[in-house]
Amino acid sequence: MENNTIFESLVDFYNRKFEWIPENLSKDIGHVNVFRLPHPTNKPVPYRRRDFYKVTLCRGGSRLHYADKVFSFEKQALVFSNPFIPYKWEHIENEVSGFYVIFNTIFFNQFGNLIQYEIFQPMGTHVFELDDNQFEHLCGIYEKIETELDSEYIHKYDSIRNLIYELIHFAMKTRPSTRIEQLPINASQRIYWLFLELLERQFPIDENHIEIKLRTASDFADQLNIHINHLNRSVKETCGKTTTNLIGERLLQEAKIMLKQSKWNISEIAFSLGFTEVTHFNNFFKKHLEISPLKFRKA
Repeated sequence: MENNTIFESLVDFYNRKFEWIPENLSKDIGHVNVFRLPHPTNKPVPYRRRDFYKVTLCRGGSRLHYADKVFSFEKQALVFSNPFIPYKWEHIENEVSGFYVIFNTIFFNQFGNLIQYEIFQPMGTHVFELDDNQFEHLCGIYEKIETELDSEYIHKYDSIRNLIYELIHFAMKTRPSTRIEQLPINASQRIYWLFLELLERQFPIDENHIEIKLRTASDFADQLNIHINHLNRSVKETCGKTTTNLIGERLLQEAKIMLKQSKWNISEIAFSLGFTEVTHFNNFFKKHLEISPLKFRKA
């Protein structure tokens, strides 16, 4: 089993699966794509976290190592993977078929907070077994996503988001399977996932959610009712980064999104992200990207 503290980015994913990278792939814009199973070059899926979401429709016996659980299904299932939990696919049968759609957090920016759905939460249900009729129905949704991606329709990405929401709500209306083998869960990992959930729940920032409330490691520790040293050790042990680094990375990501996509001025963005002074925000941004927020917005 590979080290689950290693993160696989979208660039890593495309290199591993296809040995090419889409021209439109960028950290500053949303990305979505859909694929059919099996791949012509079907390399093993390593056990690790990804920085993107994945919704898989799979037919064919498989075993999924997913956080603190191992789930086996003999026929077909709809599986939700998220950036918070490492996982690994193990196909029991040689022949598998189906689809999967991948997308990053930015793709749904301003279109809802995915972490509010139980299927994407660290302690939620992520695997749903299907009967033949359900499988065929969901194949139709994935085929529509394929069609939209290939179309010239100006609002095709809105349509694709709606189709992904169809997959989400279909699963949540389906009775979750109970054939799960429980494995011991690492206490540090549990705290780490809860921290990530709290962090992600604060975004995206918009007119209805104009300011983050949890800004420091101490804020998150208080919210989780644990000592800050306990939180910092758990985060460091699980992902190799400090709590402060993870908070800073997420603030930087949101700052870049808002500078490119919102009409808020620099002061409003700085305040919404918890900076009491615009100069503090400017220094923070320049420290990480070596460019001012204003120049980044105009670039």
